[in-house]
Amino acid sequence: MDPNIIIRQSALPVKQTIDKLESFLRQQGVTIYARIDQQEEAAKSGVTLQPLVFLLFGNPQKGGALMAAEPMAALDLPLKIIAWEDGHNKVYVAYNQAEYIGARYGLGKDLTKLIDIDALVQKVLSLT
Repeated sequence: MDPNIIIRQSALPVKQTIDKLESFLRQQGVTIYARIDQQEEAAKSGVTLQPLVFLLFGNPQKGGALMAAEPMAALDLPLKIIAWEDGHNKVYVAYNQAEYIGARYGLGKDLTKLIDIDALVQKVLSLT
């Protein structure tokens, strides 16, 4: 597994995990740009997937600060998180480490911390 990707387990099903994350993000003033049920979309093409949902979100003020410092950071913004169920009925979430995005674009720690969602995700996942 790529060390730049954080993977956390959720005690809830995929839909409920994403529902909780989306609700909590909105409460923090975050904009939800897209929510895609990848399982549903794949089924339209005859592909069978375990439950998998993609969430695209961001905070224009925080993300804007990164893009002002380095426009190419927009390649990784808005932020993304996925939740999926594996073959053993375990649910996980995954997202990029903020430090990875910061290093990728030569951003300092002051900017990188603006997009660090790990503590937030851990808090949401602990509220089961």
